[in-house]
Amino acid sequence: MTPPGTGHKPVAGVFICAAGPRAVIDRAIFFVDGSNWYHSLREAGVRHLGRLSYSRICDKLAESSDAWTAMRYYIPDVGPIGDPRLVIQQRDFLTQLRSQDHRISVHMGRLESRTVESAAAKELLRYLADLRTRLPIGVYRDLIAIGRTHQKSRVFVEKAVDVQIAVDMVRLAAADAFDVAYLLSADGDYTPAVAAVRGYGKRVLSATPAPCAKLAATVNTHVPLSRGWFVDCYLGPSPF
Repeated sequence: MTPPGTGHKPVAGVFICAAGPRAVIDRAIFFVDGSNWYHSLREAGVRHLGRLSYSRICDKLAESSDAWTAMRYYIPDVGPIGDPRLVIQQRDFLTQLRSQDHRISVHMGRLESRTVESAAAKELLRYLADLRTRLPIGVYRDLIAIGRTHQKSRVFVEKAVDVQIAVDMVRLAAADAFDVAYLLSADGDYTPAVAAVRGYGKRVLSATPAPCAKLAATVNTHVPLSRGWFVDCYLGPSPF
């Protein structure tokens, strides 16, 4: 939007003053919901995720390398899962991510363990208890064992990531740290934060390959990304 009464013309995120050569560049900050973003890329068929250049992604969305001041990548710490391989993979990815551009920072959430009951396992045991047809004893015992084994399972729930993003977006908007916020996520739970940020007179753009009707209806602009959009957003030569 052109500021009223200024005679500025928006060109690729830059306002050029008609009265002179001075240009005012919008200050953009990117907020990346790491898990949501990663899964949306996978579901869209985006390949070679470990080679993506996030500085190029920011440049392309903002239409200028000078138009963004920071990219904040939020992700839960996978340590509680207890898988050393995942810990190493996450550490290597985050090290590579930070090395891409000094404006990129990483902000860690956490994973919490939860015990959940399996409705399918409970239904299987109920079905076997009421079964009138005689099954081979070995098959019956195996099915009972499966039902009992999977009655409860341990899952890990992401915590603090979405809260951090929402708080940081509003906090930085209140501090006048940016003019435009790019939210890389499809999560509709961010809509209250988006509304608050816009209340400070800031613009919010969302970008994701995943459907996000609720979020798209709240932001100023939604940018749907296709698999082909990423072909020039890789480290080194394009793998395609």
